[in-house]
Amino acid sequence: MTTAVKFGAIDADAHVVESEHTWDFLDKEDLQYRPQLFSSPDNSQSRYWVIDGKIAGLRLPTPSERELEIMSERAGRDLVTAADARHLDDVSLRLRHMDDLGVDIQILHNTLWISDVTRRPEVDRALCRAWNKWMASAWKQSDGRLRWSAVLPLTDLDEAVNMMPWAKENGAVGVVMKPFEDDRFMLDPYFHPYLAAAQEHDMTITIHIANANQNYVKAMNSPYDPSGGLPTFRMPTVHACNGLILSDLPKRFPDLRWGFIESSCQWVPWIMHETSRRAQQAGWKIPENPFKDYNIYVSAQTDDDFEYVFSYIGDENIVIGTDYGHTDTSSEVDAIETFRNLTNINEESKKKILVDNALGLYHL
Repeated sequence: MTTAVKFGAIDADAHVVESEHTWDFLDKEDLQYRPQLFSSPDNSQSRYWVIDGKIAGLRLPTPSERELEIMSERAGRDLVTAADARHLDDVSLRLRHMDDLGVDIQILHNTLWISDVTRRPEVDRALCRAWNKWMASAWKQSDGRLRWSAVLPLTDLDEAVNMMPWAKENGAVGVVMKPFEDDRFMLDPYFHPYLAAAQEHDMTITIHIANANQNYVKAMNSPYDPSGGLPTFRMPTVHACNGLILSDLPKRFPDLRWGFIESSCQWVPWIMHETSRRAQQAGWKIPENPFKDYNIYVSAQTDDDFEYVFSYIGDENIVIGTDYGHTDTSSEVDAIETFRNLTNINEESKKKILVDNALGLYHL
């Protein structure tokens, strides 16, 4: 595994929040597909994207700085990030905030594609090209401190594969997959060419919490269920990891790295137990530690039970992120400093989680 002492900390899960400026990177011939941002007449914080004539994608609420401070106090953790830093309108401001937080490199994940965006390949191609060009611009302005996971048009796999080399050359370290793309599960053979290309180009598969299966989302969004995004977004991520371990994909693509991002790591012992029992019952053989042998990494939260997780898979496949820019249950802007100050984890494990493991996951 690659190590480099010059890196103080790597934020394995930071975000960008798309704004109208994002779509300034659309190609001229694609301007007809430009998303439009609307505000709710009942709540100025609620905004949503209209894409190809439909409300689509994910757009977070836009609380004021004071409202963010109140939310932080209520949640007991820091959620405050400046709007210009969240939207990358001011890259230098974001870098200064990273310095304050003790972060040398952030891995940027999208916000829009956490939900389904479009099923039309021409729209998919246009928006992905624009988003990736936006990220490449930020990477160049940041002197390499802002790396990113490319969003590629999975409605058109040939074009997704064609886009990978350019993304790699312009700062991308991974490519996005969702547990569900419409009615296709992540393990569907349809995606094999995409996985093969990612392995060839040394790009990590990043499975950030997301769900593009509208039937699944509709079924899980009961008005009587107070659990929010747990069944809609987090559980599909766990489901995908369970399926990956029991599938032949790690053997089919042995050099591919997999990152399960923003679902905490508390579930890892459960999945270790589940996969072991299910493999034994089916007569299959899986490694004693599939996370290590299959290059599977999971991002943690600072209040996870690390000793419990380490007792199952050790400390070499856990990374940590801040969810920078978001204001949900995973958000903890000062997660790096909080983790550094934990007293129940030794310094060697802290260095692995803050630095070495992220270097291994993203092959920095």
